[in-house]
Order: sequence, then structure tokens, then C-alpha cells
Amino acid sequence: MEKYRPMLLLTAAVIVALITSVMAYKWMKKENVAKEAGLQTQPVAVALTDLSWGTALNKEMIKTKPFLKGSLPEGEYFTDAASLEGKVLIMPVKADEPILRSRLAPDSIARGGVAAIVDPKKRAMAVRVDKVIGVSGFVHPGNRVDVLVSLQRPGRESTGITKIVLQNVPVLAAGTEMQQKGKGEQPVQVDVITLELTPEDAEKLAHATAEGKIQLALRNYNSTEEVSTRGATVQTLLSGQHAQAAPAGRRARAPRAVTVAKQDTGFNVEVLKGNEKTVKTFKAE
Repeated sequence: MEKYRPMLLLTAAVIVALITSVMAYKWMKKENVAKEAGLQTQPVAVALTDLSWGTALNKEMIKTKPFLKGSLPEGEYFTDAASLEGKVLIMPVKADEPILRSRLAPDSIARGGVAAIVDPKKRAMAVRVDKVIGVSGFVHPGNRVDVLVSLQRPGRESTGITKIVLQNVPVLAAGTEMQQKGKGEQPVQVDVITLELTPEDAEKLAHATAEGKIQLALRNYNSTEEVSTRGATVQTLLSGQHAQAAPAGRRARAPRAVTVAKQDTGFNVEVLKGNEKTVKTFKAE
């Protein structure tokens, strides 16, 4: 029995080594399969360059890019760039960013431009502005603005007032157009901002543009609440208060002077009689 002991130990070691090798092989094979599955890619259609909303897509604007199956974009994406030709963006897309179904206009819309992105119940209205009115060029598509108008109050003694007439208005587009300035002069660039308005607000903006001077106030992206104001006048500017101006045609009354009658108290006379001194008062007639 002693002479077979080394053989038995060698046989047991071989068996243990074989079992260990088989188990290691199965584990490594399983890891390789999982690794290969994680490295599998899927082509996704992305933007070739930065694209603004209202753009009608064509093949020169789109390319496909491989995405790992474990990191595919959320939402409905496209694997074929050709399937996106003719579709219209309703949201801006950055370069190499996937083009999702949620960022496209309905298939029935085949033309680009502002008309493709404006709400069906609203209207797009363009306003010519200068660098001051346009907040020095910082108003861009996707921003929201308030519209202020400065005009004269109607009446014989009209007074100027500045008032916020529209609030939290979306900006659809911002650009420039050529405008002829006088006869024989060269055309100049004029900044144009397109706003999305309800029909009633579009009427207000048209009237404000015709009757006075408008100004845009840029809002923070998170600022959506409406603010109630009385408007600013010369009186409120000078007084530093928000009191409402007096109606036109009515003048402020000057304070009346009050006359106080002087009371006649008469005069006093000292009378000496021996060591006695008395005072007698005589009233004036």
C-alpha cells in the first residue's frame, strides 16, 4: 500500500487539476461571451453639424454613427440616414447628437421654416429691432421675453407711460434682413425677432408697435410667472414711488394759505399808591 501512495496522490492531483481547468474554461468562456455582447454596436443617425429648429433635413446634414448596444439613446432613434430626408426639426440638434422622433415635426409637414414649429393655435409675428431693443444680440431662438411699450396717454395734457404689455413670450427665430434706407442709399441690415403669440397678443403687439416704441426684456429660463405692474410715468420716476398718475386734464390743487387773526389783548398800567403797586388792564377800543 505504501508503494502505491505516490501514484494515488498524483492521480488525485491530476483529477483536481482537470476539474479546476474545466471550471476555469467555462468561466472564461462565459465572460468572453458577455464581453462580446457588450461590445456589439448599432448604427444610429446623428446630425453632421449643428442644426437649428425649422430645418428640413437632407442627406448632407445626416450621418450614421456606431453606438454600443448598452448605451443606445433613449427614445425612438433612426438607424438609416436616408429615412430622415425631408423631415423637419422642431428642436435644435447639436453635431453628433442622435436625431430622435420626438424632435421631428409630423410626417405631413414637408417644408421647413418657422411655420413648421409654430403652435397651431398661435401665430408667428416678426418685429424689427435694433441692438438696444434686441437686448444687444443676446435674444436667441428658445428664449422667452417680455414686451414693453412706451407711448403717450391720450388727452389734452397727455403724459408718457411705459408698461409691460406681453409677458413670457417664446422667441422662434432671430436673424437679419436687408432694408432699403432712403432713395439711392445702400440697403442696411436690420435685426428681426420672430415671436410666438396668441391672436389677441399679436393684435396688442401690432398696436404697440404702431403707437409707441417697444422694448424687449430677456427672461431667465426658469422664470415663468406673470408680474402685475402699474407702469412707469414721469411722476413715479421723480417720486420714487409706484403711485398711479393723476388722470389727464386734472391739475393738482395748490395748498391754501390759512390766515390766523391776531388777538388784541389791550395794555397794562402800573399804579403806585404809597407803598402799594397795582396793575390795571385796559382793553383797546
